[in-house]
Amino acid sequence: MKEKMGHLFRLEGKKQDAVKDAVAGEIVAAAKFKDIATGDTLSDEKAPIRYAGAAHFSPNISFALEPKSKADEDKLPQGLHRMMEEDQTIEMHRDEETRDFILAGMGQQHIEIIVEKLKRKYGAEVILKAPKVPYKETIRGSASAQGRLKKQTGGRGQFGDTWLKVEPLPPGKGFEFVDQIVGGAIPRNYIPAVEKGVREAMGGGYLAGYQMVDVRVTLYDGSYHDVDSSDMAFKIAA
Repeated sequence: MKEKMGHLFRLEGKKQDAVKDAVAGEIVAAAKFKDIATGDTLSDEKAPIRYAGAAHFSPNISFALEPKSKADEDKLPQGLHRMMEEDQTIEMHRDEETRDFILAGMGQQHIEIIVEKLKRKYGAEVILKAPKVPYKETIRGSASAQGRLKKQTGGRGQFGDTWLKVEPLPPGKGFEFVDQIVGGAIPRNYIPAVEKGVREAMGGGYLAGYQMVDVRVTLYDGSYHDVDSSDMAFKIAA
């Protein structure tokens, strides 16, 4: 990658003195770079050199960022991305469950400096908050139950009949759906609808409405109607 370097300056506080060259060990400033980032090595293309990057330190504190307005929310990702290019000790992601922007740094003062810089350089104002805990629910025992939908209101009705068994899985295993239908008790084309209905139901647990995790659900029996059964009927029944 080629870069065109502007003038070199030696900095003393706010004072800038132009210099013609710099040697190893000197700290100088240069302008007009386009694509370089922290950790890159600059060298003459006729005698290329590449030094190992600096040691990476992992962040040890995280905060959720709450934009003060929609305009601030729009400016936030770009500002954070630019700052992460400059400071490799910053990490940022958007929590898939809480939808919060999570910013991690080397300490509270470090985070506060980042927030101030976001406002000053990129016009994005945010409020620091403790990250939300995405609580989950699970089960401790096994059980079986029937889910049945039979609705007739004139014309074509709705019919779906499922027998499901739920069992706990070891922590961290997530969700498993097992199809044990034999003999055509439920046509194969309706099985995905049953799984979709189960997954949607697990989005809100029984105890407090949190997502259900670490559960195996087995579809082992059921029945259908030649006319009234449909994907939607089996999804609702599940």
